Amino acid sequence: MRKGFFTRKADALLGVDINDTAIRLVELGRSGNGYSVQGYATQALPARAVVDGTLVDLESIGRALHAMLPRLHTLARGAAVAVAGPSVITRVIDMAAGLSDDEMAWMIQAEADQYIPYPLDEVAIDFQVQGRSAQDPDRVEVLLAACLKEHIEAREAVLALAGLVPKVIDVEAFALARACSQDFASFTPGHRVDGAQWAVDAHGMGIACGLALRSFA
Repeated sequence: MRKGFFTRKADALLGVDINDTAIRLVELGRSGNGYSVQGYATQALPARAVVDGTLVDLESIGRALHAMLPRLHTLARGAAVAVAGPSVITRVIDMAAGLSDDEMAWMIQAEADQYIPYPLDEVAIDFQVQGRSAQDPDRVEVLLAACLKEHIEAREAVLALAGLVPKVIDVEAFALARACSQDFASFTPGHRVDGAQWAVDAHGMGIACGLALRSFA
């Protein structure tokens, strides 16, 4: 049932942002109290290779991503990628406090038709407890994320075509929020990165940076 929209990974991950027009790729490292950009690249995609967040031409996308990797000069092959578009559902629901993850998973599955307008066997689901409900201390707020499996499988296939290993499937909005929660000035260019060019390109790298931040606890 759970797909890992929230689970953090400790491995070094490349952030892979695939949108309707381009791929943006970034690798981050630690730098004092912030992060260093070890390498990044962008690559335009053929027209209609991605349409409204749906990966249509998997081979073209995979080839483009594979061609980008040498520009990073990295040995990292684990990747974090995001789903986006109308098939991605996120909402906050109230549940009884004190339930185990297994009990929450069972209850969400039993009541899925209230939240998810797709057959359950076609959907990947994850959830994360956000904290106590402001209205009822005996309940907790749970953030639910769901997406059609076909969109996740398409991204996994593209990463495999490029020689990468999918480690995290995220939600695009979550990745962008994660990047925005950081002081972006702390994303300093590493020794392989042209600082002047990064200053120009950084504004478009938010989602990729947010995905790469999944490398860190």
